[in-house]
Amino acid sequence: MKTIVMGGGIIGVTTAWYLAEAGHDVTVLERREETGLETSFQNGALLAPGHSQAWASPSAPATLLKSLFQDDPALRFRFRPEFSYWRWCLEFLRNCTSERYRANTLRTLRVMMYGVEQLRALRDRTGIEYDGNDKGILYLFRTQESFDHGIAAWNLLREHGLPLETVDRQQCAKIEPALKGSLDKIGGGLFAPADGAGDALMFTRNLATLAQAKGVSIRLKTTITGIEREGDRITHVITDQGPVSGDQFVLTLGLQSPALARTIGLDLPIYPIKGYTVTVPTDGYPEAPTVGIIEEDNLVAFARLGNRLRAGGKAEIAGYDKSYSPEQFKGVFKVSRDLFPNGADYSKPTYYACLRPVTPGGPPILVPSRYRNLFLNVGHGAAGWTQACGACRVVVDMMLGRKPEIDTEGLTLPA
Repeated sequence: MKTIVMGGGIIGVTTAWYLAEAGHDVTVLERREETGLETSFQNGALLAPGHSQAWASPSAPATLLKSLFQDDPALRFRFRPEFSYWRWCLEFLRNCTSERYRANTLRTLRVMMYGVEQLRALRDRTGIEYDGNDKGILYLFRTQESFDHGIAAWNLLREHGLPLETVDRQQCAKIEPALKGSLDKIGGGLFAPADGAGDALMFTRNLATLAQAKGVSIRLKTTITGIEREGDRITHVITDQGPVSGDQFVLTLGLQSPALARTIGLDLPIYPIKGYTVTVPTDGYPEAPTVGIIEEDNLVAFARLGNRLRAGGKAEIAGYDKSYSPEQFKGVFKVSRDLFPNGADYSKPTYYACLRPVTPGGPPILVPSRYRNLFLNVGHGAAGWTQACGACRVVVDMMLGRKPEIDTEGLTLPA
């Protein structure tokens, strides 16, 4: 079986790996000069099922409205003229009911928990390195008031299988000793011992090497410009290097997926949400945190990656602009220095901003398309790293005619 995987980010490479394990002849088509150079390049790095809550929540409209009048909010939308922006925003608002929030959160939780499970199984099987750790994540609240207000969102996750421990400020410092000097700035937290961290780019590159050793062909600098079909089947994809034919096809192009899908009549409800990360060195800084942390009051995340500390924050619904300036990271640095004043060399930052392919409700789209040999593995949002191995296992199981190991209800195109 010859299978063409469209896209060489973490989702495309992981899909190719599982297909190669199943004996498929796999070719990955990637327009960039190396794998993992878009959303996978420098993401938040946390493996965080504890952050499965859907962004489309009953409180989201008020939060977004307030952001219009705030200097540096954690979540912001900027008005855009394109039709796709307004259509996505309206669908997002439709998902902000309590019922839809609950359903979308639990769908995402299933994929994220399965993703971490499958990642660790793959690591145990192959020995793949990705600067990972399994030390858990501390979801940190700065005040008792914010803790009391936010705890309900985690109760839903705890009730559906996510291990969570409620911890006071002293326990927070025991879990992460680097917080000992900041106890007066902590109200309490929730500790998810099964969560973790790791470098998604390192994982993608190392898995690509393993996949190639299994016979996967990765064609770089190959831009897909169209898809050819006959009846209810795809025959080949058109690229700037010529046509590429196959028996099965998988769409894993992230934010490029909707435009390509439209050429064959498929409407994918995906729009970019921009996220910001900064990576700083920790050599010579023994007070650098080692446990994953998400500071919930300002939505700033910290992940230790070997001798680096990655901090990420903010989410902007602002179109396809990937530009950034150091000024836009001031909120992330403020929280970093506040909690970990001696945690890293903040004078040597490496900045990045990426566009994350988000569906209005939140869950990814993992489904066969209306074309018998085209499968969709798209819309993973800010959780692509956490979901990757689980989402790709689900899609590959479908391709092989096997029943996926998790419930796939709701992981489909909206009606």
